[in-house]
Amino acid sequence: MQESKFQLLELDPKTTVIDKLTVLSYEMNLYFVKLQIAQQHGMVFKGESPLRFHSSQHIRDVFDGFTVVLAEMRHDSPYDEMIGNPDSVQYLGTLPFSMQQPY
Repeated sequence: MQESKFQLLELDPKTTVIDKLTVLSYEMNLYFVKLQIAQQHGMVFKGESPLRFHSSQHIRDVFDGFTVVLAEMRHDSPYDEMIGNPDSVQYLGTLPFSMQQPY
């Protein structure tokens, strides 16, 4: 698959089908979104920077009206890095993410 930058303002909820929406959770109130649309995948951008979301509801609100086939949340724990250990895959968690409104 080709790596892309999806500009939020260029995505049309009437014509865009999101095959997979992945919420990347890094801190308690910092989220990024990665999309897979057809054969392309990449981060959602606003201008030159990845778009930051500050709550799960913020993500649902922004993508309300889009057809989302699959949504998930991935949480990467920085614990090993904080104490000087190599990265560990045991703390990587992927969970279903509901796009239903109202939540």
